Amino acid sequence: MIRIGVVDDHAIVRTALRQHFSEHVDLRVNGEAANAEDGVKLACSGEVDVLVMDLAMPGPNASDALAEIVRRAPQVRVLILSAYPEELYGVALMHVGASGYLNKLCELPDIVNAVRTVALGGRVVSDAVAAVLRDRAVRRKEGPLHEQLSAREMDVFVRLARGEKIGRIAEGMNISVKTASTYRARVLTKLGLGSNPELTRYAVSNRLID
Repeated sequence: MIRIGVVDDHAIVRTALRQHFSEHVDLRVNGEAANAEDGVKLACSGEVDVLVMDLAMPGPNASDALAEIVRRAPQVRVLILSAYPEELYGVALMHVGASGYLNKLCELPDIVNAVRTVALGGRVVSDAVAAVLRDRAVRRKEGPLHEQLSAREMDVFVRLARGEKIGRIAEGMNISVKTASTYRARVLTKLGLGSNPELTRYAVSNRLID
């Protein structure tokens, strides 16, 4: 029996997933959460084997929540289920420790298969994420990854590496918080990193900041 935790701020999504999982004898939903903070608590409860987690929810961002789960409950496999494009967020989140990333446009049987795959220790990688991984491997051979960043992405990268928060970055660049977050996701993906501290270490090691 695979014990599942469902983390999504939309009750209708949680209900649909719970009902679909209940149709399979090897799957059981053992808990639900409506925000990232409660999702971390659920993962650490000892009651779930696989956490199916949305990306955009109240509370800590998914990357921070995922990192906390990996640190405190490394035995729990995390499957990200999100409406955001895989090529922007999938690689970065899998680098942090996610076992898989699915777009919400997928079919319900795909989610069931993904849960079974990650529960057995496998990884679920879409064609889009696989393409980014291959492209990143090629670019590593060609030169420093940060040379692939656009001017705006580099600006966000340096600000993040210096410790600025997303809200302050958005204000300083005269863009929305959502746009700033998108730039952050692109930077993490292009550099193959998973968190702001890793961005800082990369920047220091490449002498991009003091």
